[in-house]
Parts: sequence; C-alpha cells; structure tokens
Amino acid sequence: MAQTRHAVRFVILTVLIDAIGFGIVLPVMPGIVMKIGHLDLAQATRIGGWLGVVYAAVQFLGGPLMGNLGDRFGRRPVLLGSLAGFAIDYMLLAFAPTIAWLFAGRALAGLFGASYGPAGAAMADISAPEERARHFGMIGASFGIGFVVGPAIGGLLGELGPRAPFYAAACLAAFNLAVGILVFPETLAAERRRPFRFARANPLGAVLSLGRRPGVLPIGVALFWWQLAGMIFPSIWSFWMIAAFDSSPGMIGLSLACVGLMMAIGQGLLVGRVVKAVGERRAAQIGLASATVGMIGYALIGREWLIFPWLVFTALQCLIMPAVSGLMSRRVPADAQGELQGFNGSIAAIAAILAPALYNPALAWATGGGAPFRFPGLPFLIAALFALVALAILFLVPKAQTPPSTPS
Repeated sequence: MAQTRHAVRFVILTVLIDAIGFGIVLPVMPGIVMKIGHLDLAQATRIGGWLGVVYAAVQFLGGPLMGNLGDRFGRRPVLLGSLAGFAIDYMLLAFAPTIAWLFAGRALAGLFGASYGPAGAAMADISAPEERARHFGMIGASFGIGFVVGPAIGGLLGELGPRAPFYAAACLAAFNLAVGILVFPETLAAERRRPFRFARANPLGAVLSLGRRPGVLPIGVALFWWQLAGMIFPSIWSFWMIAAFDSSPGMIGLSLACVGLMMAIGQGLLVGRVVKAVGERRAAQIGLASATVGMIGYALIGREWLIFPWLVFTALQCLIMPAVSGLMSRRVPADAQGELQGFNGSIAAIAAILAPALYNPALAWATGGGAPFRFPGLPFLIAALFALVALAILFLVPKAQTPPSTPS
C-alpha cells in the first residue's frame, strides 16, 4: 500500500511539474528567440511558429512510441528517462547559442513531453477500478494547477532575463527525477509486458479506426476545428501581447495564469451544472458561441487591461471539451472508450501541429509591414472563423440514439 501511495503521488507530481515546465517558458519565448537570433518581433513570431510545429509534430509521433516502450520495458525507465531528458533539454535551451539549438531543444521537449501517456498508464496500473476516475481527476487537476502556476513563475523570472525560466524548469525536472529514483516503483509486472512493435506505434491508428464508426466522424471533424481554434492561445498569446500592447514578461505570465485559472474555475463550477441543465449538445454550442465572440473580442481589444475582464466571458469555452467528449462517447460502445481517447488525442495533436503554422505567420504578416495596415488581432479572427465552423457542424450532426430521459 505504501508503494502504491508513493507511485500515485509521484505520477501527480510528474504531471504537475511537466505542466509547470511547459508554462514557465511561454512568457519568455519571444524574448529568447529575438535575443538569440537578433530578430525583430515579426521575424521572431515566424520562428516561434515553426518551433511550435516541431514541438507538436515530435510529440504526435512520440506519444505512441513512448506508450509502446512503456508497455515493453515498464513505466519506471520510461518516466525516469523522460525526466532526465527534460532536465538536460531545459538546460540546453538555457544555454542555446543559436536558433538551431532552440529547434533541437523543442524537438527533444516534444519527445520527452510525450511521457504524459506512460504516466497515465502507470496510474491505471496501480488504481483499482473504483479509484481510477478519482485518480485521473487528480491528474487533470495537477495539469491545470501547473498551467496556472507555470506562466506566473515564468513571467516573474522573465523579468530577470529570457533565460532564467529555463534554468528554473531544468531544476524542477532534476528535482522530480531525484524524487522518482527514490520513491517510484515499477508498476507494470513483467508478465504483463508485451514485445515492442513499430506497427503498433502508429499515431494515425486511432483516427482510422474510430473514424469508421457511425456518427463519430462528424463530431470528430467539429472537434478538430475547435482544437485548431483553441490552439491559438499557446501558439501566439505571448507574441500577440508584445505586438499589441508591448507587454512585459510579467504581464504575459499573469495573463496566461489567469487564462488557466478561469478555465479551472469554469471546469469546476460550470460544466456539470450547464450540461445537466441543457444537455451536452447545447452546452457545446454555448461554449463554441462564447469562444467565437471571445476571439473576436481579443482581435479588437485596444487596451491591455481589457484582457482580464474579457477572460471571465471567454471562460465559457471550458464547456466545449467535456460536452463534445460526452457526445462522442455516446456513439462508441463500452469496449472502445479507450480507443476514443486515442482518437481525440490524435485530433488534438494534428491541430497542435497546424495551429502555429497558421497563426504565427498571420501575426507576423499583420505586424511586420506586409499588411495594408497593422492589425495584431488578425489571427484571432481566423480562430473565430474556425470556432464558427465547429459550431455549424454541431448544429448539423444528428442526435445519437439515446434514451429519451438523457439530453443530447
């Protein structure tokens, strides 16, 4: 029992520190790209987009790879190896002398960041069936807390210089590794392991399989357009705030922390009540409509302080993912629910690859002198259009065959 408790706490700590590490560098990414490359903001925005593409693409390919390695060799070596890699990677980024080193570092971060899957698998290994929902809820809460804390810390440290948050992230990963070496046991018994096969480490497998199930593909398409819209926040938020308001790293970190906080509050207080009151379909539609209006608002905001009251309104987009996931789950049998999660994860990964390739060049063009007039809000209008497409698809998708007492 003691080993199980240690393992649960370690997995939660790992997800928390991974999320903090991801968020801690966001406020200073524009600054470090400009400093290392001797670039202006528009040029750095383009480079930042390609850094995001590399990170997401490697994570997309690395997720199934890391999962299969965990099934073959056990969770402990995969997770500890990832943490060691994270510590080395953040230190590499802290000392990076050229843009090429940044690309190498983001590729490594994408690979080691794919350890979220093995962390979840370890939690499943050690959780009794009646405890899994609670334990996975703790993982989700840890990620949310990390995304609130990380940008706030990164913004404060960024005032000391663009490299400071990377040193902090490296220290956090090294601390997590040391804790893991001491307390994290292997959770996958040797008799439950299976041979590693590249054919099974296929990131498109879940997309191809679930896409053939009736009723799933249309909602999956809507989910893709929303994921593409929602990815605007990690893709350009830091660059946009500098371009629109000349914001400091501290203000960028504070705003990102507030984004995470509003989403966490919405998840905790709104989702269950709204879905119960109006059903999953209507809740998703409310969330998408709010997101569309919210993104148009960001495009037109002319004062930095207006971001914060607007965040309260756009927090309603927290309804989208739980409601859409529920709609999809109704259309999939019980023995394919795990496959559905892989399907959704693949959609999110594809959107994460495409988003920085779309939004960052758009922001660079709109602020770099190529546009007829300077308009930093252009990427948000593009994202609003994508959210509107998702909303239109949800209006057209027929209802699932569910008991009359269950809203859909």
